[in-house]
Amino acid sequence: MDSHSTPKTPVTLLGLGDMGTALARAWLAAGHPLTVWNRTPEKARPLVGEGARAAATPSEAVASAAGPVVVCLLDDASVGETLSGTELHGRDVVNLTTNTPDQAERRARWARERGARFLDGGIMAIPPMIGRPDTGGYVFYSGDHELFERHREALTVPAGVKFVGEEPGHAALYDVALLSAMTGMFAGITHAFALMGPEKDIDRARFATLLTEWLGGMAGAAHGIAAQLESGDYTEGVGSNLAMMAAANETLLATAQGRSVDPRLLTPFMELMRHRVDQGHGDEGLAGTIGLLRAE
Repeated sequence: MDSHSTPKTPVTLLGLGDMGTALARAWLAAGHPLTVWNRTPEKARPLVGEGARAAATPSEAVASAAGPVVVCLLDDASVGETLSGTELHGRDVVNLTTNTPDQAERRARWARERGARFLDGGIMAIPPMIGRPDTGGYVFYSGDHELFERHREALTVPAGVKFVGEEPGHAALYDVALLSAMTGMFAGITHAFALMGPEKDIDRARFATLLTEWLGGMAGAAHGIAAQLESGDYTEGVGSNLAMMAAANETLLATAQGRSVDPRLLTPFMELMRHRVDQGHGDEGLAGTIGLLRAE
């Protein structure tokens, strides 16, 4: 480092699973001083060889932290167990452990009660995407905005960042919402390939291209749903209304039956649409079905 270089923020990382190890290597590659701890010390040894310092205990790691204490563990219970007994007063805790919005809110209160500043994160990437900006991976952050800005440079090293609000649970909420949408998409992809069947004269690679193009085009419907939810007018800008979609669903079901494909991945959503139509809202778009899912 020359005299004109800006010193890199030291990072303390608790947890060296696949994701934790990927985070560690990204920070090391970017020149950040790194202290690591893992329940199984052997996992830290390769990183020590790459320039990290290994702490023997979480308390030692936290006590020596001169920057953010990043936690990337199995679950929320592991976070509580690992940080129990550590002196958190005045520390900056960044929790990248997968959790629920409620768990994030409780963990934020838990941290504040111990005098720590808290930021929660939801990682929208898999380990091979970490440290590679070209992959498009990013992390949602929520909680202490000043803390986020203070450590933005270090937090941006492993992946892009998106701050989504000062409510600590919002990062987990955005994370789970996107993963839930992905799960529904995968259900549709699974059903589509099942319909294509085992026939040898079907080019599945070509079908996959058609499928991804079609899903990409249809994904834009999310903007229309968002506009309807904001305005409260669920008929606004509707192209295919619920009555039309519910009627078309019969063709989808008949085709599945004719191809000996179980429709269980589709029928819950179809039943939701039919219920909304039966309530007299056949002229609406899909936004009207959302209220049927909420127990309020």
